[in-house]
Order: sequence, then C-alpha cells, then structure tokens
Amino acid sequence: MNTVQTPSAHAQAAADRFALRVTARLTSGADELPYDISERLRASRMQALAKRKKDKVPVRLAAPVVVHNGSSAALGHGGKDSGSWWSALVSAVPLMALVVGLVVINIAQDESSANDLAEVDAALLTDDLPPAAYADPGFVQFLKTSATPN
Repeated sequence: MNTVQTPSAHAQAAADRFALRVTARLTSGADELPYDISERLRASRMQALAKRKKDKVPVRLAAPVVVHNGSSAALGHGGKDSGSWWSALVSAVPLMALVVGLVVINIAQDESSANDLAEVDAALLTDDLPPAAYADPGFVQFLKTSATPN
C-alpha cells in the first residue's frame, strides 16, 4: 500500500531556513561574477520563471459565484431558472450597440468620401481646362512653376 508522507512543521521550517541561507549566499556572490556569466544566469532565471508560470494556469470564473443556503455554490446569478433569457438579452445589448455604432460610422465615412469626390468632380467639370490636361506631365510642371511667387 502506497502512503504519502507529509513533512512535519519542524522539517518544513528547517527547509525554509536552509533555503534562506542558500539564497543569501548566492545573492552575496552574484556581485563578484563577470558580466557574461551574470547575463547567462539571468537568462536561465527568466526561463525557469516562464516555465513555472506555464505550469501554474490561473483559474478565472466567468460568472459570479452564488452560495445557496450556505451549503452549495453555483455559477451564475442564482435562483432556479432565474430568467436566463433576461441575462442573455442584457448581455447582448452592449454587443448590439457596438455593431450599430460601427455601421453608423461606416455610413458616415462613405458619405464623407462620396462628398469629397463629388467636389473634385464638380471642380474639374466647371473648370476652363479639359480633364485630359490634368493628366499631362507638362501641365503638372506648369502648375508647379506658376504656383511659386516671383
């Protein structure tokens, strides 16, 4: 029969004291090490901490914990059939507001860009020059030189 033995409080305290002495000795000797060795130790320490963090996955609850009659706990808003449709509706309202806001912003930007293009088209069509003149590289050079004041 396999039995698991837990360390006594005295043995645990002795192990803690030993760990404190070892860490104090290592810390005091760390200042005397060359730079390259201290950097390798720092990188190893970071790898060990990352591995330790990977091993310990935190548990996060998605809903509040409600205790019924002091004897049991349940996730959610509590009560039997406490209006799950109401909870779903209340949860969906912010999402719907976000979607409506994004649609309104998209429509406003489309309208704004259409108005800008219409202004450019109106300026081109009401000008004395034909639209083909704007595509001529010589005309662009003419505009650059005539725009500079003498």
